[in-house]
Amino acid sequence: MTSERTQAYDDALVALLELLWGEGYMSPGGPDEIRMIVDGVALPGKAVLDLGCGTGGITTFLAETYRPAGIVGVDIDRGLIERATKRAAEAGLGKSMTFRTVAPGPLPFADASFDVVFSKDAMVHIENMEALFAEIFRILRPGGSVAASDWMSGTDGPFSAAMAYYLQAEGLGFGMASPPRYRTAMAAAGFRDIRMIDRNAWYAPVAHREHDALAGPLYEQLVARVGKAFVDHEIEVWRAMTVVVDSGELRPGHLRALKPGG
Repeated sequence: MTSERTQAYDDALVALLELLWGEGYMSPGGPDEIRMIVDGVALPGKAVLDLGCGTGGITTFLAETYRPAGIVGVDIDRGLIERATKRAAEAGLGKSMTFRTVAPGPLPFADASFDVVFSKDAMVHIENMEALFAEIFRILRPGGSVAASDWMSGTDGPFSAAMAYYLQAEGLGFGMASPPRYRTAMAAAGFRDIRMIDRNAWYAPVAHREHDALAGPLYEQLVARVGKAFVDHEIEVWRAMTVVVDSGELRPGHLRALKPGG
């Protein structure tokens, strides 16, 4: 995956995220958010790529709900791919759903390999938006579409002290970019019918509820599972995140675009 930094989604972080967001989910919203992202996209019988698939929970949801001809999930974290592969086998979807560990750089697929490229809050780990969308355009068939959500920034910088603190505390190598930069990168790659949907108003109150859950009802359970120091750090990460979500400097959003032709 192009220009992606090494991530640290270890067992403790995965456990916390899945307890907070649901088994197999490493970002918020659950199935309802996935349905919104792919609303209107023809998935049945299509070849689909899940870019940054994590533990494969969303990939499995897409396979079971929309019945694509085949879906490939990719991630740079070998441990996450091992989890995803196990999940596919347990769901009996091993023939229609496969997972691959990929290295930073060009995607290891031939031109025009997929009808749809899906991604849920994973593009943020890739700093070079222009190279990323050029690669997505290359591997899509004419008439294919990209349907995704991502963590975006209200500006391309310089960031406020609050945003800089949050990104340092998060420590996951977020390569933040603004919605206008996403749009420009998609247009430069050749995409048309580009649509962007801001989801900040939805997530701002959700982020506060997540913080309160971590510090309250989920605290003792998480401490017993992954340790007090780790949980206390994540509570501070969430507190810092609520500040920049409230200010609009961190803005989740959906994006959609089509490759001409087909």
